[in-house]
Amino acid sequence: MISKVKSAGMVGIDAFLVTIESSISKGLPSFTIVGFTDTITKESKERIRVAFKNSNIKLVNRKVVVNLAPADFKKEGSLYDLPIAISLLSAMDIIEEDPKDYLIVGEISLDGKLRRVKGILPIAEYAKQKGLKLICPSENKKEAAFVKDLEIYSFEHINNIIEFLNGDLIKKPFKLDSGIFFSKREERLLDFCEVRGQMLAKRAVEIAVSGRHNILMVGPPGTGKTMIAKRIPSILPLLNRDEALEVTKVYSVAGLLQKKTPILVNRPFRDPHHTVSDIGLIGGGRSPSPGEISLAHKGILFLDELPEFNKKSIEVLRQPIEDGNIIITRADYTVNYPSDFLLVGAMNPCPCGYLGDEEKECKCSVGDIKRYRRKISGPILDRIDLQVEVPRSSYDELKGDWKAEKSSVIRNRVIEVQKIQNKRFINEKINYNSEMSSTLVKKYCKMNEPAEKIFKSAIEEYSLSARSYFRILKVARTIADMEKNTDISVNNIAEAIQYRRGMDEVYY
Repeated sequence: MISKVKSAGMVGIDAFLVTIESSISKGLPSFTIVGFTDTITKESKERIRVAFKNSNIKLVNRKVVVNLAPADFKKEGSLYDLPIAISLLSAMDIIEEDPKDYLIVGEISLDGKLRRVKGILPIAEYAKQKGLKLICPSENKKEAAFVKDLEIYSFEHINNIIEFLNGDLIKKPFKLDSGIFFSKREERLLDFCEVRGQMLAKRAVEIAVSGRHNILMVGPPGTGKTMIAKRIPSILPLLNRDEALEVTKVYSVAGLLQKKTPILVNRPFRDPHHTVSDIGLIGGGRSPSPGEISLAHKGILFLDELPEFNKKSIEVLRQPIEDGNIIITRADYTVNYPSDFLLVGAMNPCPCGYLGDEEKECKCSVGDIKRYRRKISGPILDRIDLQVEVPRSSYDELKGDWKAEKSSVIRNRVIEVQKIQNKRFINEKINYNSEMSSTLVKKYCKMNEPAEKIFKSAIEEYSLSARSYFRILKVARTIADMEKNTDISVNNIAEAIQYRRGMDEVYY
C-alpha cells in the first residue's frame, strides 16, 4: 500500500511542495528514505522508530520505503519527521482518513513530542496559496498565524494528531490577532532626543533616511557615531504588515525568531563584528542560510570600524547594495535572498583615532594613515552617498539643558519626504531617490541655473566619477524634497557636494 502526505521544503525564503510517499511491502524488514535528502532528513527514520515505540505505536516489521518527491530538489532538516510519520501511519491504516487537505511539517522528539522547526512562516504562506490547512508543532503556531485566513492546527504530541485525523479529537483552528505585536513596538526603540549636539551628523542621517542613501560617519572614538547609528531605526517609517511579513520570513528561515516575539514588527538593526566572514555577511555556506545583509532587510546594516573588516567581506557588498538582493549559486540550485538595507558605516579618521581632534594629538605616521584608509576601496566609497564628520562635542552640548528633537518628530518629516518621492515615482516602479537610474536622474533632478554652474565647477575641480555625478544629484534631490523645492537650488547642490566630497582629503 502507498500513502501520500503533503509537506514543504525551502529554497531561499520561498517554499515548494514536497510529497511524502510511503510504501509498505513484503520483503526483508527495512526502513529506507530516498529522494535527495541530507543526513538530518535520513536520520528521521531513527527518530520516528523510537518515537513510535515510546508512543505505543507498533511499526510494521516489513519493507518500508519512503520517497520525498520531487527528487531533483534537495530536502534538508528535521521538518519532514512529522509528515513521514503521518504517511507511515496512513499506510499502516492507523490513520484511516486521507490527510490530503493538510500540509504537514514538524520535528519529532524520541518521546513523540513535537518540536518547532525553522521556516514555518513561508511554509504557512505557501499552504494558504495552495488552499491547504496547516498541521504544525504548537511552538510554531503563533508564527504561522501571521498569515491571514489560514486554518492552523497545532499539536504537542503525535498521538494527538492521530486522534484528530481519525475524528476522535475535536480541535478548532488556532487564531491570533497579530495586531497585539504591533501595538507596543515603539516602546523598544532608542530615541534621538538622547543624542546631544552633533547637529550636522543628525542632519546627514535625516537626509540619508529620507532618500535611502548610504552614509559613512567619521570621527574620533566616543563622539557618538554608534549612538547615532543605533537610533536610526526610530526615525525610519514603521514597518507595514507586508514589510513585516517579508522581514519575518527571513528570520524564520534563519531560525532566529524568539518564542515570545514570533513576529518582527520593528525594522531590523544589524551590527556584525568586524571579524565576520564574507559568508557570515552575505549568506551561503554548505546549506545556504541568510547572512547579515539579508537579516538587515528593510532596516539598517551598521558596520562599525569599517576599515577593520576583511576587505574581501566588504567588497562582496557591491552587488547587494546596488540590486537589493543576493544570489547564491550552488551546484544543485540557486538561492535568492532579499537584502534591501540602508548601509551605515562608522570609522576613525586614522588608526589611533585622533587625527584632527582638538583635544588629543594624533600619533600616526602619514604612511599608517594612508594604509588605514586604503582598506576601504574606491568602488565601495563610491556607493556611499554621504560622508559626514562626527567631531568631539563641547561641554555645553553634552550638558544639554535644552530639549532635543524626539525621534517621532524626525520620523514625521521623513514620512512626508518619502510621500513626495512615492508620488513622483508612482509610474516608475521605484520608491526612493537613491533608486533612480541615470535616465530618471535626468528627468527628475532639474537644477536652476546657479546650481548648475556650481555643480559643473565641482565636477571639474574634483574630477568626480560618473557614479559620483549621479549620486550627488540624487542626494540634492532629496534635500530639495525636504525643503519642498521643485528644482534643485544652489544650497541643495552645495550641501550634497559637501557630503560627497567633505572627506576626500582624508581618503586620498
